[in-house]
Amino acid sequence: MQDPAEHPQAIRSYVLRAGRITAAQQRALAELWPRYGIEFEHGWLDLDRLYGRHAPRTLEIGFGNGEHLLERALSAPERDFLGVEVHRPGVGHLLLAAARSSVSNLRVIAHDAVDVLHWQIPPASLDELQLLFPDPWPKERHHKRRIVQSAFAELVASRLQPGGRWHLATDWEPYALHMLQVLSACDALHNCAAEGGYVETVMARSATRFERRGERLGHRVRELLYARDA
Repeated sequence: MQDPAEHPQAIRSYVLRAGRITAAQQRALAELWPRYGIEFEHGWLDLDRLYGRHAPRTLEIGFGNGEHLLERALSAPERDFLGVEVHRPGVGHLLLAAARSSVSNLRVIAHDAVDVLHWQIPPASLDELQLLFPDPWPKERHHKRRIVQSAFAELVASRLQPGGRWHLATDWEPYALHMLQVLSACDALHNCAAEGGYVETVMARSATRFERRGERLGHRVRELLYARDA
């Protein structure tokens, strides 16, 4: 698998931290990557060929340890799932769990999500994109690092099929407001909330690791749901 830093861009929405990787996770990256991993390349993926069928497709950006992504893949075998994550321990953790469960509708890319969307995901090919609890970069001088920006919203919209949905969640109130402003300004998307604000829980799901941390800190979770116009 390739190092995410091999394809630099002007501003990254993440910092690669030297997190501890276990021997089992390192072994998974070496042994299970051929089964579940997709290398980053400049060229659109043939998703039908990749999964061996034509099916609705969900992409999750920044899946952390992958609990939510694997849970969804197991509960919806009729749908294909693609996870994008840059942190190797999390990728290794998911690969181990995927192999234990023998899941067949899950693939992983270990690279920057903006590059993946721009270079590898064909236009109008996704039915759903999930961005759950991205780094809020709370300090004002770091707001430019937030992944949800105008150009990114336009990019996501272009990769969604007409009617395809973008589900976001954050436990940082200022970032929730920022997301609402940015996405509401994207002409290709419309807010699925009845009054144009936040939505209640979009789907039944287990709380992510980041969500549980926010709950311990007393943060309120905000969820947004936008759809690409037909």
